[in-house]
Amino acid sequence: MNRTLFAAASAIALVALGACGDNAGGTAPAGATGILAVGSSTVFPFASRVAENFNRTAGGATPRVESLGTGGGIQKFCEGVGRGTADIANASRPMKKSEFELCQKNGVTDIVEIKIGYDGIVVATARTGESLNLRLQDLYLGLAKEVPGANGAFVANPATTWNQVNPGLPAQRIQVYGPPPTSGTRDAFLELGMAPGAKLIPALAAVDEADGDRFESLAHTLREDNAWIDSGENDNAIVQTLTRTPGSIGVFGYSFLEQNMDSVKPLSIDGVAPSAATIGDGSYPLARSLYIYVKKQHVGVTPGLQEFVMEFMSDASAGRGGYLQDRGLIPLPADELAAQRAIATSMTPMTAPQ
Repeated sequence: MNRTLFAAASAIALVALGACGDNAGGTAPAGATGILAVGSSTVFPFASRVAENFNRTAGGATPRVESLGTGGGIQKFCEGVGRGTADIANASRPMKKSEFELCQKNGVTDIVEIKIGYDGIVVATARTGESLNLRLQDLYLGLAKEVPGANGAFVANPATTWNQVNPGLPAQRIQVYGPPPTSGTRDAFLELGMAPGAKLIPALAAVDEADGDRFESLAHTLREDNAWIDSGENDNAIVQTLTRTPGSIGVFGYSFLEQNMDSVKPLSIDGVAPSAATIGDGSYPLARSLYIYVKKQHVGVTPGLQEFVMEFMSDASAGRGGYLQDRGLIPLPADELAAQRAIATSMTPMTAPQ
């Protein structure tokens, strides 16, 4: 079964399980006692697969998994402690300091951060589209809202085709479909693609040295003139859009690419194509880590919570050759997996992000 069909089937099954008392916004019903994991659309298929296996081997209610985006999931996770609040936040980027502080403010004081594996941010097009090799600075120059102008001032991005960004690229319209601001995939794209690309441009490097906040604003603000188009939290929807829009480009997680290679293909970044090997060894510039955040205060209260986390981190699941690798997760090296499993076993709380 491909990723699209699997995610759809999982979503239908989980909605059915949680339908009693659930509302359109996906809020856990008052009095719910089963495991609830919310957050990243990238982590959703992995968490759903673990939930399915956990139910089959441990019995009891299948853990409920909701795809809200990393930002939305962490916000829900941080609402508080107790009945009706989330046990786990799935995330395709690390928790931010502001999110950690929100959790603390609402009484979520013991948060366990567990890295589950790797993924990559893919810049892709339809299989029938032209293959491009983009430089990191091309991402910034093509997609930033403001770019350096002729007189040194920053101006609204005037580029409409890729060859205006880099003469080595074709005269192809800049039309990129990507995730919205609530998505961890978008946050990772900004951190791994846009910001490093900006630093390769002398005018932006000078801003970074003089005023870090100004640099971050410039590097993290995408165009709003339909050159970049927010396309919702569902990466599969972006994949489908590319096949219907010749010449367009999409930004989404590698795991979705792997299941849709019959219809889309990746573009190289700085001469490196995304693959399990290049993401795993860090040579692909847009490689990232995936996480789950566990509410330690719910361990021993929500039935099966620690056991579910241990299933997530087992060799059969997250290990090399495990069933999550079959779904597109890039496994952690054995020693790193062992270290993360030790955190899960002891439920060691994280410290505040810097």
